[in-house]
Amino acid sequence: MQIKIKHRKKAQESRSAIERLYIIMRHLFIRGSYKPLGVSGSSIIKSLLTLNPEIYGSISDEEKVEIDGLLYVIDRLPKGIEECRQINLISREGYENSGFDVIIPAKRRRNCYRVDTDQMYIEVTRGRSDIYDILTHLTFIYIEAEKIKKHALDHKGRRALAWQKIEEIIKKEAGEEAFSKEQGFAHLSVLLGRTFEETESGYRKFAQSGNKNSLFHIIYWMGKLAMQETTEGLTREVTFSSTLRERIGHHTYGELWATKIKKYLYENDLLKRPLHIISANLHSFVNSIYAFPVLSTQKNPHSIEDLAEKLSDKKNDKLRRRVLEYAKKNGMVEIEDTSGTNISVQIIDTSKLPLDKLSDELKVNHKKIIAEKPVILIMDYAFGEQAYETMDELLKSYEIDENTEISSNVISISVMGKAGVLEGNKGDIMIPTAHVFEGTADNYPLENDLSKSDFEDIDINVTEGTMVSVLGTSLQNVDVLKYFLKSSWRAIGLEMEGVHYQKAIQSASKIRRSIREDVKVRYAYYASDNPLLTENTLASGSLGLEGVKPTYAISVKILNKIFS
Repeated sequence: MQIKIKHRKKAQESRSAIERLYIIMRHLFIRGSYKPLGVSGSSIIKSLLTLNPEIYGSISDEEKVEIDGLLYVIDRLPKGIEECRQINLISREGYENSGFDVIIPAKRRRNCYRVDTDQMYIEVTRGRSDIYDILTHLTFIYIEAEKIKKHALDHKGRRALAWQKIEEIIKKEAGEEAFSKEQGFAHLSVLLGRTFEETESGYRKFAQSGNKNSLFHIIYWMGKLAMQETTEGLTREVTFSSTLRERIGHHTYGELWATKIKKYLYENDLLKRPLHIISANLHSFVNSIYAFPVLSTQKNPHSIEDLAEKLSDKKNDKLRRRVLEYAKKNGMVEIEDTSGTNISVQIIDTSKLPLDKLSDELKVNHKKIIAEKPVILIMDYAFGEQAYETMDELLKSYEIDENTEISSNVISISVMGKAGVLEGNKGDIMIPTAHVFEGTADNYPLENDLSKSDFEDIDINVTEGTMVSVLGTSLQNVDVLKYFLKSSWRAIGLEMEGVHYQKAIQSASKIRRSIREDVKVRYAYYASDNPLLTENTLASGSLGLEGVKPTYAISVKILNKIFS
């Protein structure tokens, strides 16, 4: 009993820390700026350390710099951000038409601009979730930078020998001169509070990332800015532009995005056809439909999964282009995003599909497809609250003029996403029966047209139950997650968009009546991580080929529901 009370108390403290974080962040957003080491910034740091998110590893250890967590963060922020004292969060304000180079982080779709040596501008067009994501990542960097500074200065404030040696390495690296990496790892390990082995391993991980700045470079600049703030008064600052503060929450970008899509459907006489909307990664559904006719032969037959693995290999770019070109000649159209949502769309007119050439794994009712000519609309992943904005706007009636509106004939809405599993491993499949919004009383039970029994013929572990929609994956800790798992919620996993999608679907079908009330909904998630296991968090690396099997298993099941 005492252990249960102890765990519950920890979970409550963590939940309170999450609530404080969001209250502080909203306050600072409204205010327009803050200094990371000022009073407000220190409040964020204190709450984040209390929460001690699993994805940030050893963030609460005062001596050790967290290497895997840093790699996770750096991959989601623009290259060179460690060199900038001022970070400016902006709306889409014309920088896309300027002469500044666009910097897109390796693992987040954001347009960023380095306007000078000290300032980085980050374009936020995906709602509050994007702001929370950026601020927590920045706070993590500031916490780790203070540890580096502590190791770089002695008790009298003089620069340690290890720091001086790293300075020399940075100069050689910039001038493309040779230097001993072995010696570099030895000096860097002092600044990181890590072993030589851990430092060398971290260096290699950073070398393989999409950021391209070395671990030497990133650690040096993080420490340098922290020292400059202490010794030279060059303070770091985060600002929010007035345009961003004015536009956030008003569906500015979602409306532009959805209007462009509905205009295309209307102008091509597709708006009144049966419409099946899918939110997923773009490649899996196109490959599931079109790869077999292009790459499989009677002499050399392939399963959809075999073809997916082949197309997932980075070396097979020519094969991917072949499949895409074939798709464009047989009913598929790509609608590139120009609104700022960073959500591309593919529209498939099934009346133009080569039905007789599709894989036997796709259970196609030929008569029904030929008679009804359904349309499949595949939208790329949304991000957090952006899911509500985009789906809400997409499901609204299309305004032809001030007096005329046309509702689309939406038959089904399917969501295939990646999520954290709470009891299981990477590659598992989760089927939600309800979505619960963390930190609120909002919950959305649903009649999922997908069920565990649909996957009985597949050798994958499948769980069914409640999914928790969280405010940000980087703000989860073990105690909160264990509470959701072990309490009467009996949650099976966590993700960021389910609640927002279901909220938009319910308001469109039951309140606005812009779509049919009996619209079928299908949700299925594949496990990208298990945040309760340190070696299986998002910071431990991506799924890679492990993700192919569950991704395509879900894709085929959704397509079979549509085609049959």
